[in-house]
Amino acid sequence: QSADKLRILFLGDASNMHNCLARQLRAMGHDAIVASNGSRWMDTGRDIDLTRKGGAWGTVNYLCDIVRNLPKMTGFDIVEISNPIFLDLRPSKVRPILDYLRRHNRRVILSALGVDRWYYDACHDRHTFRYSDYMVGDRPSPFTQSEEYLAQRQHNWGKDYMLRHHDYVIRRVDGVVACLWEYYAAYQPRLPEGIPLAYAGIPVELDALTFRPIEAEPARVRMVIGIQRDRTAVKGTDRLLEAARRMVDRHPDRCTLDVVENVPYAEYVERIARAHVLLDQIYSYTPATNALIAMAQGLVAVSGGEPEYYDFIGERDNRPVINVDPTVEGDIDAKLERLIAEKDRLPALSRASRAFVEKHNAAPIVAQRYLDFWHSAKN
Repeated sequence: QSADKLRILFLGDASNMHNCLARQLRAMGHDAIVASNGSRWMDTGRDIDLTRKGGAWGTVNYLCDIVRNLPKMTGFDIVEISNPIFLDLRPSKVRPILDYLRRHNRRVILSALGVDRWYYDACHDRHTFRYSDYMVGDRPSPFTQSEEYLAQRQHNWGKDYMLRHHDYVIRRVDGVVACLWEYYAAYQPRLPEGIPLAYAGIPVELDALTFRPIEAEPARVRMVIGIQRDRTAVKGTDRLLEAARRMVDRHPDRCTLDVVENVPYAEYVERIARAHVLLDQIYSYTPATNALIAMAQGLVAVSGGEPEYYDFIGERDNRPVINVDPTVEGDIDAKLERLIAEKDRLPALSRASRAFVEKHNAAPIVAQRYLDFWHSAKN
């Protein structure tokens, strides 16, 4: 094994991100494997399947799967965990596995790519963000009033035992890589001195996505929205869906809407490719996986695209995301109305969207950021 070749284990995944990174790193000559639950219903690729099924037997089988596969999770240069809770287990069960990984591998790095205690705290501190999944201005967001919030036990992140667990994990990792500006902003003021932090972005496999630019002004704007049945309120998809339906009611001759609900990742990518505009989310400052894979195909994304994010990545000129501000009453309707009224803008926005992803989120670029960080974080 050459000095430059790394062995990397990605433990856990979210929206195909770790799987995408692993594929790119293999193409660059590294050994990379993914152990995950396939991002649940998305059924994304993994080398070791760690899916927890329901019921008592599901729990027993899941624990057996973990124990059986632990010997395969040793001898890596890098173990990249997806969250302080990187397995579908209680914090008390996760900690001994983290300790095992530390003993039997060179470095353990945390991917900040989902909700955790520090992101939860940043969303509630009323100064890190102007709005978030949990707060809009100084008021709780609609998500916090939803059955979804209660079913996911989101309030547990605020409890003392989660803070203790998060601190336990942070003290035992060799660095943190954030995939969104929001996670970077949450971690930067909270990380203890000596633990490095980097922003890498979300990788997009451009070769796997066909770019179909909008060549001319369409007669009707084809909108598409992806619904995750258990995550409509947290992303504000419910509000986007209502607004899109209002547009179709008002302008049936100028726009259409396709609703794609809980389909596997591959089918989702294929379905959205037929549209002009993807309705993604409203509580984000940053275009995430859904928006980026749509933009790579030439769709225009209604998602997060705030100045804080563009300034952070140094993008002054190309800002193609249709950004909605949930703190402004009627902003979603106003932005969609304008998009439909000015549909002659779509061809230029389509090409700008692809160019943005090529510059900032192409998988080789993001993978190189990870490699640079891993090498700089060496003990």
